[in-house]
Amino acid sequence: MRDMTLYWVAFRTIVTKEILRFSRIWVQTVLPPAITMALYFIIFGKLIGAQIGDMEGFRYVDFIVPGLILMSVISNSYANVVSSFYSSKFQRNIEELLIAPLPNFIILAGYVAGGVARGVVVGIVVTAVSLFFTELNVHSYLVTLAVFVLTSILFATAGFINAVYANSFDDISIVPTFVLTPLTYLGGVFYSISMLPEFWQRASLVNPVLYMVNAFRYGLLGVSDIAMWQAFIIIFGFILALGSFAMWLLARGVGIKS
Repeated sequence: MRDMTLYWVAFRTIVTKEILRFSRIWVQTVLPPAITMALYFIIFGKLIGAQIGDMEGFRYVDFIVPGLILMSVISNSYANVVSSFYSSKFQRNIEELLIAPLPNFIILAGYVAGGVARGVVVGIVVTAVSLFFTELNVHSYLVTLAVFVLTSILFATAGFINAVYANSFDDISIVPTFVLTPLTYLGGVFYSISMLPEFWQRASLVNPVLYMVNAFRYGLLGVSDIAMWQAFIIIFGFILALGSFAMWLLARGVGIKS
């Protein structure tokens, strides 16, 4: 019982530190995504969307809103953990956690929870911005909330793994630039895969972001190119795989213990 109390204090301390870290510089962490997404809504939703017309029975601006919200959640959950954990490595204060009597899962959970907190905050802000351009009539609050949180957990964990392997500040931008951004833009944020030729429809199915975007779109609009059971299997599968890998990296001390 005493150990559980200590673990809770440690977890709460890490999460509090992470929340304070991004909230103190909200002009850099929360405001830019809101402005960026507002521009997406204006350019793609209003200007280009007016020329495209309806998609899947919805106005184009309504159709892309779920993907844009989730895109902001993905990028910010990832960015918070990768930058914070690498900074701890760079400043060598990660050693304080390593010598503390804490199990590795508390360290991982604390950083991931901090990333989820930023992802949720930014997601809520972007959702509020979207209300200036569309009306949100949520189809399923349960699916919407579940995908929102689970996607944030997944990419926060991925950010942790990136930070473990990173040896410089340049390394923490490689994965977002060359992996995360292409997967997100090709994940059905701006289009339905039913518009693609059959070959590219099948090729798109290897992109995990496609399942998350479509599940979130189903939660908000009630339409999806992917069956919900498939989407949740993919999401849970990646969380389990990445979480297990992150725990293994911590146990081995990869990129941390010299």
